[in-house]
Amino acid sequence: MAQAINAAKARLRKNELALGIGIRLVRNVDIIKVMKSAGFDWLFLDLEHGVMSIETACEIAVASQDSGIAPIVRVPYGELTMATRVLDGGALGVVIPHVDTAEEAKEIADKLRYPPRGHRSVGGGQAQFDYTPMPLGEMTKAMDDNTLVTVMIETPKAVENAEAIAAVPGIDCLLMGSSDLSMELGIPGENGHPKIQAAADKLVAACTKHGKWAGMGGAYGEDLLKMYIGKGMKLVLAGNDLPMLTGAARAHQAKVRALAG
Repeated sequence: MAQAINAAKARLRKNELALGIGIRLVRNVDIIKVMKSAGFDWLFLDLEHGVMSIETACEIAVASQDSGIAPIVRVPYGELTMATRVLDGGALGVVIPHVDTAEEAKEIADKLRYPPRGHRSVGGGQAQFDYTPMPLGEMTKAMDDNTLVTVMIETPKAVENAEAIAAVPGIDCLLMGSSDLSMELGIPGENGHPKIQAAADKLVAACTKHGKWAGMGGAYGEDLLKMYIGKGMKLVLAGNDLPMLTGAARAHQAKVRALAG
């Protein structure tokens, strides 16, 4: 049975760091080779922000299947039908933003996991298995095992409910959206603030207690990454294509201009 391996989930299962890169600006399959060569484990294909279409996201996801880098798609808030579509279309994981309660997490798990774990509908042959015909029960079980279901913790209410959310069967990861959380806490952009650190500690403790993985987004500086990884964050969104491109371009042009004295 041919099967695309979820490189992010494989690293997490070995208690290793799974490093992701946000993809919003570059909307073609070339980005797969670029980020694979750079050493990332997963692509964070962003349909919540930016203008990427579901069709483009799925094309990149299918093209990623044999690359060893996992295509994981963030869908807009509440779009669980879109989440199942991107999974049918080749994604190896989904990220659901703005999850505040265990009840919301239960609905997510119910919609994104196949029976008997949930009630996801079967969509036929899948790119994750090279569209190979296979027994339905075998295919759905293997797909569930290889799919990474992540919910985002982005409000004080979500932080307060982190343990209850982490206890929900079928949810793999709790990913802190530190930028949105900083806005909600009235400390915009202060992603290293003690309040954010305390929230991160609570999230990691909840995940550890319930056998889930903790993740971090929005903290991209070297000092912040070191701190949050040290706290136990395993699924780490380490940056995004747009700021990386602009940062490298600005630094290079400054060096060239400096040559003129």
